[in-house]
Amino acid sequence: MSDRPRLSQAELLQLRRLTTPTVFNGWEQITRRDPAADAFNLEPSIDFMPHFGPMVGYAVTAVIGFAHGASVPSDKMLNAWADFRQYVASAPGPKIVVVQDTSKPRVLGSMWGEVGATMYRNFGCVGTITDGGIRDLSEMQAVGFKAIARRMCVGHGYGLLLRWNCDVDVFGRTVRPGQLIHADQHGFLAIPPEDESRLLEASLFMDRNESAILAAAQNVDRLPQDEHLKRIDDSINTFLRTARDKFGRAGEQH
Repeated sequence: MSDRPRLSQAELLQLRRLTTPTVFNGWEQITRRDPAADAFNLEPSIDFMPHFGPMVGYAVTAVIGFAHGASVPSDKMLNAWADFRQYVASAPGPKIVVVQDTSKPRVLGSMWGEVGATMYRNFGCVGTITDGGIRDLSEMQAVGFKAIARRMCVGHGYGLLLRWNCDVDVFGRTVRPGQLIHADQHGFLAIPPEDESRLLEASLFMDRNESAILAAAQNVDRLPQDEHLKRIDDSINTFLRTARDKFGRAGEQH
């Protein structure tokens, strides 16, 4: 993980004002990756706080599991959790805690509830993405900690911290420590590091570029159908040409 975020706080705030699909539209213009298969989650995820809007941050990662039966945590496990908290607290923010739950497909417990959300929110974490469960939903919302997860659960389980500050696999996507994440109710994008610097510019450009199609589609002037369809066709052609002139590719097909 780098010593500090690669984007400024102002840039991160501007990205947070955009939806994740809008950011994807920009990302696909600048990446050398496969935009039909890379960067986004491949399995369904649930945003339990869609009213919070998108979250943007740098990944801090963990792999957890859950043991059967109640037991007193060992000193080794308690020390591991303490080391993990130190790792999270010292990482540059804003941060998103990305957690792989090896108990999947079962949900035997949750790392996340009122206590965890409060603690990690005060470490500069804006939320979590976990392919496991969460609980204490109202309390998590009250502290402003966003959660994208697989489901809710009742018990906290008996959690084992297996690894941290490592690559994790969540919702069919590998996320690396320090990777920029953009996430909302649609899912999430794990931005390749080489694409970070141009991401905001490209996303804003494509958002503006798309507005001409929206204006044409609304037909506020109540044009005859043939004229309305021609205006839409012209706006799409302009959209594609503008994207191609800017990035060398046409972008999404409408």
